[in-house]
Amino acid sequence: MNNNSHNKELLQSFLNYLEFEKRSSKHTVSSYKTDLLQFLTSISTIKIEEISDKSIRLWIAELSEDKISPKSINRKITAIHSFYNFLQKINIVIENPAQKIRALKTKKRLPTFVEQKNINNLLDNIEFENNFVGLRDRFIIVLLYTTGIRRAELINLSLQSFDFSNTTIKVLGKRNKERLVPIVAECTELAKRYILERNKITQSHNYLIITESGAKAYDNLIYRIVKKYISQVSTIEKKSPHVLRHSFATHLLNNGADLNDIKELLGHSNLSATQIYTHNSFEKLKDIYKQSHPRN
Repeated sequence: MNNNSHNKELLQSFLNYLEFEKRSSKHTVSSYKTDLLQFLTSISTIKIEEISDKSIRLWIAELSEDKISPKSINRKITAIHSFYNFLQKINIVIENPAQKIRALKTKKRLPTFVEQKNINNLLDNIEFENNFVGLRDRFIIVLLYTTGIRRAELINLSLQSFDFSNTTIKVLGKRNKERLVPIVAECTELAKRYILERNKITQSHNYLIITESGAKAYDNLIYRIVKKYISQVSTIEKKSPHVLRHSFATHLLNNGADLNDIKELLGHSNLSATQIYTHNSFEKLKDIYKQSHPRN
């Protein structure tokens, strides 16, 4: 077996490990596969066991010269690091050469969110179609905004996810971690109406969000729905489902919610992931200061 085939065989073992043992998302597995195949192509003449930190640094330098963004390069470094951790685990290598590689510095981007008045405009004034599709689309927007769940979490909700007696939904997040998220009265009423109409279309499976034909919803459908309605009330460039998640967190923080509570609602594993929202909150505080301070 040549070195390239040997390396790719080990890569496939790693991808299987991610998918079947760690139960990583399809997106994560696909992302790791793309980055690691690119890396293996660059070192195809060398066995994976013989790679040094110097080889990885040279590859990173080439990526930088090709104007690949620091954020993308850091993702690739993470993939290589995880790959070698796996190879250590199965006794293919003794040391992880990526251990000595430091992440590149990146510019911090503030999360994009929809202004609260624009969300209110969307939910109070924009008309949705008077049929199943309109009801479903409104339900999706309300559910994403009032719970902060991710697009993948939304798509995988089941009919049993809702607990109407306790006004909560059970969400299966990253790494199969379950969490309970409260739901507001508006969402509860919409859910009951939607489920009645949904069950008239299909009862062949348990997925909550469906297409007109009764199939399970898919990523691009949710993206198109969110983009369509945000476009009617906001000029922000990004109009993805994740923007509603950012809006949920930012509005909670601006209205006095505790950062640790927001962390739990979002399903973040550590507080640092939630702290990005404090920057948006601080920007609002600066605006209030400029408008209100008598000496400004």
